[in-house]
Amino acid sequence: MSADLSGAVSFMAGHARTLDRRRLEVLLAGGDPGAVLAALDAYRNPDGGYGWGLEPDLRAAESQPAGALHAFEALGDVAPATSARAVELCDWLASVTLADGGLAFALPVADDAALAPFWAQADPHVSSLQITAYVAAAAQRVAGFDPAVAAHDWLARATRYCLDAIAAIDALPHALVVNAALQLLDAVHDTQPEAPALLDRLGQFIPPDGRLRVAGGSEDEAMAPLDFAPFPDRPTRALLRADVVERDLERLAGEQQQDGGWRVDFASYSPAATLEWRGYTTVRSVMILRRNGII
Repeated sequence: MSADLSGAVSFMAGHARTLDRRRLEVLLAGGDPGAVLAALDAYRNPDGGYGWGLEPDLRAAESQPAGALHAFEALGDVAPATSARAVELCDWLASVTLADGGLAFALPVADDAALAPFWAQADPHVSSLQITAYVAAAAQRVAGFDPAVAAHDWLARATRYCLDAIAAIDALPHALVVNAALQLLDAVHDTQPEAPALLDRLGQFIPPDGRLRVAGGSEDEAMAPLDFAPFPDRPTRALLRADVVERDLERLAGEQQQDGGWRVDFASYSPAATLEWRGYTTVRSVMILRRNGII
């Protein structure tokens, strides 16, 4: 099992947006956290949120919860460096949080050009466990080294909404909801008393082979074992057998393309998004393989 790290770096030079190139530099321990933060600022709005295609299939200018997810991912990559942008993002999220503590899947946009239909058609008045859990999980990662984020009221409200919504699950939800919920439970496993039991209960929805079909997605689209449990030192990894993880690491390494990058298994909705998802996914693939000792 192997992957070509130099090929991945070369792929990023020819295909990826500046933000993901900078993130990869930091991941490989040669980059400047300030350069990641500067690249992230290109997607920031004066309200403190993020838009402008930071979520590749949501290219509208307006700040969006999905933009917050990707912003927190980048902010988490620069640890232990912190930025005031993280608290400002929490403030923006508090301003758009619904009464029950959740976030809408997406907020209205003035121009839906090049938007995936699920973003354009989202109800802004209904909380989504999927997006709230993904955003809160990424924020909890930042909170682990940024006390100001850890103490923010928005994060406490969003986490409580997620825990209550997860506790109410009594049948198999959509695969992306399962994954989002597991990421949140993994992030708060050591800080929320109910998280370990909820993690074990939700983990029962993962099939023995670790793959869960994404209903409504592309023909072969599925959540893979490494989507649920990417890192060896986290609680979600205990939900999977060791041989399942080993096979999925082989799969991930083997899916590197001849050009050095990785592809996604879901549809993209613009030429720009197709390229940007490849850069984003290449960073994530290198991160997973590196954390698992493959490269």
